[in-house]
Parts: sequence; C-alpha cells; structure tokens
Amino acid sequence: MAYKVFVDGQEGTTGLKIHGYLAQRPDLDIIRIDPEKRKDTGERRRLINEADLVFLCLPDAAAREAAALADNPRIIDASTAHRTHPDWTYGLPELNAKQRNLIRASRRVSVPGCHATAFVLALHPLVAEGVVGPDYPVTCCSVTGYSGGGRKMIEQYETSGLGRLQSPRPYALKLSHKHVPEMQKVTGLINPPLFTPIVANYAQGLAVSIPLFPRLLTKKVTASDVRDLLAAHYAGERFVRVMPYESDAFLEDGFFDITACNGTNRADIFVFGGAEQILLMTRLDNLGKGASGAAIQNMNIMLGLPEDLGLPADGS
Repeated sequence: MAYKVFVDGQEGTTGLKIHGYLAQRPDLDIIRIDPEKRKDTGERRRLINEADLVFLCLPDAAAREAAALADNPRIIDASTAHRTHPDWTYGLPELNAKQRNLIRASRRVSVPGCHATAFVLALHPLVAEGVVGPDYPVTCCSVTGYSGGGRKMIEQYETSGLGRLQSPRPYALKLSHKHVPEMQKVTGLINPPLFTPIVANYAQGLAVSIPLFPRLLTKKVTASDVRDLLAAHYAGERFVRVMPYESDAFLEDGFFDITACNGTNRADIFVFGGAEQILLMTRLDNLGKGASGAAIQNMNIMLGLPEDLGLPADGS
C-alpha cells in the first residue's frame, strides 16, 4: 500500500521541488489541494490528517498554525519555525550516531536551514571531539545563489535588468540571520557565530567557509588532522563527502566551484591550510541537501524506506 503524502505550501520554491521528487515515486500517493482552497483551514486540516506524512513548506507563522491542525500524521517542517524546538527532531541524519534513530522514531522533524546544514556538518564534529571549544569565537561566511531567497528574489534576479544585482550582496548585517539560533544550538557553541551571508547573481549552490586558528583550539591539530577527523566522522555516509586534504585536483585553476553539488543531495567538505591557519569549506545545493532533498531524505527514514530512495548523490 502506498503512503499518502501531502505538501502544505505546494506552490513555493521548496514545495515545488519536493513535488518534483515525489512525482517520480510510484510508492507514494500524493494528495493535492484544490488551488482555490489553499487558504481554507478546514480543507487543509482534512488533508493534513488524511495523510501518513505531511511536508510544511510555509512561512514560520503559517507552519506553526499548520502543525497545530495535525492530529496524527508525521510532519516534516521545512520552515525555521521548529528547528530549535525541544519537541521537534533536527533533521540532519549525519549529525551523529544517534540522529537517524531519533528521526526514525519521531513524528515531528524540522529540516535544517541551507546555511546551517553546511555550517553544522563542518563544525559539529570538531566541537563534539573537543577540538573546537564551545567558547571559541566562531565566524563564518556563506555565498549562495539567489534561489535561496524564494520566489520573490528569483523573480527579482531573473526579470530585472540586474544593474546593482550583478555584484554579490552581503545581507543580514544586523547579525541576526534566522539560521544563527540552530547553528549555535546544534553545534553546542556558547555564543552565536558571527555569520555573514552573501547572495550572488547565480541561481543555485552554496558554500560556507569557517576560519579556525589552531593556537585558539583546545587540542593541537593541523589542517590535515582536522580533515582526517571529519573523514572518520562521516565514513560510510552516502550524502557527505570529506575531500582529500591535498584538494587542488578538485579546484579549477585554484578556484573553488560553489555549484559542483547542484542537482544532488550531496555535501562536500574541504579543509584547507596547515599548522597555523585552517579553513573549513562546505558546499551543497541549497535546493537539494539544503532544503527539498533533505526533506525527502528525512521522509524516507521516517517511513522506514531506503534513505537514498529517489535522491541523487552524483547529479544523475
């Protein structure tokens, strides 16, 4: 018997992408709402509770309201609303040895933010192993394509004459980006990281960079040591690759390709530097492992299906 799946918020960027994944799955029965009833609370309540699993692809306030309508179905929330909520499971299966089982047993899972996914994948193992102290003054920068800004930003970039949009644009300069709370909580930092996101004139792909100074770390390590620690942590993971320390072969004339994971549910982690300076870099598709792909990965786990079902790791 096919599982019944409903996407509440099916017209947004993430919802459309999730529907694209679901449309390829004969093992699922996709429930659709009449477009004229998208804001009909009674109809949404009926469909939410008819489903075995519901994706919430809504603004934060609407996601909280939708979650309150659900009596029994499993819920995967793609918004920011529940990412640090104690009653919701953080939907990053690769986080640690226990996380998959927590997701599998949960009826409420929150999909991590795109920037946060890249940040947490690189930094969490180092904090957990006591290499980076919880009081370390972490800074990070993220460069992302405009699709991460949703329909309005996509339209702005793709229909305007560009002008000032041609150059990269730092934003969230009040230092209160909505991903910061989960970045701090999930990595175990005492203080929030100083996070600088930058949107650039390309559609898709994201890279987060985190500089570290070995003299400030709690253990004496080199960049090569950090790479080996990360490789051990993610050994056997289908969707997380820790690249070789001598990574020049994966650069293009010395330049880093932010878009190399596009079309996949994969994240690539690089470690650059030496004994005195270390730079962590994680890249992923902000619409894949950073959003819709991660949502599908969590769905597979929650329904007891193969975790990689319907998800490309290599862009195929």
